Amino acid sequence: MLHNDPIAALTPQVLEWRHHIHANPELGFSEHETARFVAEKLKAFGLDEVHEGIGGTGVVGVLKGRAGGRAIGLRAELDALPVLEKTGLPYASKKAGVMHACGHDGHTAMLLGAAKLLADARAFDGTVYFIFQPAEENEGGSMRMIEDGLFSRFPVEAVYAVHNWPGLPLGTIAARAGPMMAAVDNFELSFEGTGAHAAMPQLGDDPILAAGAFVQAVQRVVSRSVDPQTALVVSITQIHGGNVGNIVPGKVWVQATCRFFEPALSDHCEKLIGDIANGIASAHGLTCKLAYKKGYPPLVNTQAATGQAVQAATAVVGREQVETAFNPSLGCEDFAYMTREAGGCYAWIGAGAVGPGEGLHGDRYVFNDAIVPTVLRYFVTLVEQTLAAKGPV
Repeated sequence: MLHNDPIAALTPQVLEWRHHIHANPELGFSEHETARFVAEKLKAFGLDEVHEGIGGTGVVGVLKGRAGGRAIGLRAELDALPVLEKTGLPYASKKAGVMHACGHDGHTAMLLGAAKLLADARAFDGTVYFIFQPAEENEGGSMRMIEDGLFSRFPVEAVYAVHNWPGLPLGTIAARAGPMMAAVDNFELSFEGTGAHAAMPQLGDDPILAAGAFVQAVQRVVSRSVDPQTALVVSITQIHGGNVGNIVPGKVWVQATCRFFEPALSDHCEKLIGDIANGIASAHGLTCKLAYKKGYPPLVNTQAATGQAVQAATAVVGREQVETAFNPSLGCEDFAYMTREAGGCYAWIGAGAVGPGEGLHGDRYVFNDAIVPTVLRYFVTLVEQTLAAKGPV
């Protein structure tokens, strides 16, 4: 394993890279400058190959070790969020309404740092693929890379990623075999009928009343259609209808999300939500339209890869700082497509306590730079342990 000195020496430069990326955020599939920045760094580090434009704006760097045919992947995300930054940082976003509010700037910079450290030492056998993917936030950029031949062109035995995790104690690394993050489905529903004057509602229908009934009734999916010990959330996130104070509108639009770990719940939710919506529409003399969109699958860490990740984490922070027994998150992550395709492990890196608006996706979120040396050491250790060099050849 590398000594701490190279990591300590490189950390200030990694922070410079992060702050540059943070100040110049780009939304999903538009990360042209970020991808160019990444590719230029990888080439400067002396990687054996650098491939651009995979899945849109994705970048893959190829680093070959001393010998051997084994290969693993390390992945980070390039995209930012449509959030107006309110941190007041000296390196705050220069683009109004676009912000790295989830830490992808940190993830990208840390993976660049790991690439440089590993390229300088090459103390491993086999090959490491550094995967920088576009559009993790809602757009499924990892699937686009896979469809563009990611794992056929760069076959791996497992792929690994980390995410900074506010609220988890600083210095902690958490990884568990099995479900780590939830699947997500989204749906849009409209109730439509005839509008009327608010003082004479009998002359029309009332889709607002139907929407209100639906908001209550749809929770039957969670409370009465599955085992109470099954993780399932149905959350209504938007309701829109009407634009005048004295008119009952003719149409109301509802948006919502479903989160779960068991893949079979996707079809279950779609059917039951449709049944409930149709029943309510019929009872109110309305028509309804349901558009149910199946999203990311659950992110499932595979057993062997998780074992490697835990071993590396233990070497870096000590066993008492590694968590393996905890509840998975009902948040979602498109790294799920990669672990489903190739196997792998997704780990949370404790970023410490945060206040209101300072958590992930908050407009006052600040990536904790203190985790950078830990993640650099984790990635280097993971590669050198998993692809252990066998000595001179």
